Amino acid sequence: MEENEKDVNQQIEDLQKQVTDLQEKLAKQEKMASLGLLSAGIAHEVQNPLNFVINFSKMSVKLLDDLEDIMEDCADKLDGDDADDLEDISKDLKENLDKIREHGERAISIIRGILMQSRGKDGEFLPVDVAQLVHEYVWLSYHAMRANDKSFNISIHEEYQENLPKMMVVPQDLSRAVLNVINNACYTVKERSGKEGEDYKPTIEVSLTLSPDNELHISMTDNGMGMSAEVRERLFENFFTTKPVGQGTGLGMGIIHSIVTEEHHGKLIVDSTEGVGTTFTFVIPVKTVS
Repeated sequence: MEENEKDVNQQIEDLQKQVTDLQEKLAKQEKMASLGLLSAGIAHEVQNPLNFVINFSKMSVKLLDDLEDIMEDCADKLDGDDADDLEDISKDLKENLDKIREHGERAISIIRGILMQSRGKDGEFLPVDVAQLVHEYVWLSYHAMRANDKSFNISIHEEYQENLPKMMVVPQDLSRAVLNVINNACYTVKERSGKEGEDYKPTIEVSLTLSPDNELHISMTDNGMGMSAEVRERLFENFFTTKPVGQGTGLGMGIIHSIVTEEHHGKLIVDSTEGVGTTFTFVIPVKTVS
């Protein structure tokens, strides 16, 4: 009788712990949702000053062109060395302004992606430049990891099929799936790097192709720790994680699987060898937009 009572008490304690863990994980998810709204608001506010940066860099290039015309008209009044110095300075200023414009436009493209996702309705399919979306979120994941650990560095190789049409996908969810995979890839190559040291070269490879029958293939490969057979079997179980407590909710893989297979009616292929690395491939049937 006492043993049965102990078993019941143990089961109650286990259930209470599971409920507590679930509440903590749900609280984290709620926090992430709030952060998503906050990031959309920040993106909107940052976009305006970035537009000023880009526009003024373009105006400055035009002013430099005008200045060069004046310098040519006054060439006979300038010392030869002074004329050469002015020409070099003008060239350097143009190169700097081109870099300001280029990086400003890249920041704008990221912000537009965030705003597009925040405005999109749940499950809404929109025409998207998927190669651009994947590229931005691959690097977003990398820079997020770098922000937390300045020593973190990897080689990222990207290969995207050229001249792809826009495709109808749910951008806020597809980007979330890519981000989750790359976050895990960054985590596992960092973990392996910590164990193997300088001889190991952490690498992530990303490729994107569209087949003739309109199947989108997004492949993401890392040379990290890889997975055992047991981990592969449990990979899509909710709340299953191999990360230390506090570093993973165990929800990411289930979310990826749902986005690819249920929402986009595709296939999620996982190929992993322990000690070698892992490849995730999304195979998604898409409608293209010309």
